[in-house]
Amino acid sequence: MTRIVAAGDSALVVEFDERIDPLISARAAALAEAILAEHVPGVLDVVPTYRSVTTYFNPLRVDHAKLEGTLRGLSSRLSTQELARREPIRIPVCYGGEFGPDLAAVATFAGVSEDDVVEIHSHATYRVMMMGFTPGFAYMGVVDARIAAPRLETPRHRVARGSVGIAREQTGIYPSETPGGWQIIGRTPVRPFDLSRAEPFLLHSGDEVQFVRIARKEFDDLARAS
Repeated sequence: MTRIVAAGDSALVVEFDERIDPLISARAAALAEAILAEHVPGVLDVVPTYRSVTTYFNPLRVDHAKLEGTLRGLSSRLSTQELARREPIRIPVCYGGEFGPDLAAVATFAGVSEDDVVEIHSHATYRVMMMGFTPGFAYMGVVDARIAAPRLETPRHRVARGSVGIAREQTGIYPSETPGGWQIIGRTPVRPFDLSRAEPFLLHSGDEVQFVRIARKEFDDLARAS
């Protein structure tokens, strides 16, 4: 099911089925790219989420009804065959220990060993379903139900940059030190957001990600080189 709703006088939201689903997320990402490719004068921004795409526009330059028709047409032309998979981005992670203070809790939740949690988490391919919370934070899914532990009852005041966490069906990397309530199982030396790069954002909506387990020494070597 698809519907288009207004969000005030300067935004239109295309909504798909209301659930966390990689295919729906892929369709939202593909629609966002299609909208941008139209280069509609007066369109200011296009933001895909888990199951919707919001188009922000200047109401003095854009005909509301005409833009809605464009969005409806683009949405209807998208098919599952057009949603090509991307080459996964491989991200090294040092799991457990001081870098993964919640790994044991996730293992207890799952009824498996800590190594099993790492094996399950690192042998999946995740889709970036949306960006948000803080610059560079990618909400990724879908986490295997066996290790899909809930958020912490009390969030931490400080979560280190690079921390890799789980929150139910989602996994993600903290791109900067912020408060957070996800179950932290490891840390990556890779920087998801870095203003010193030509492209500050490592991940974008629609990307696919694989986590690769590394030892502490390799983490330290990569961290020094970054």
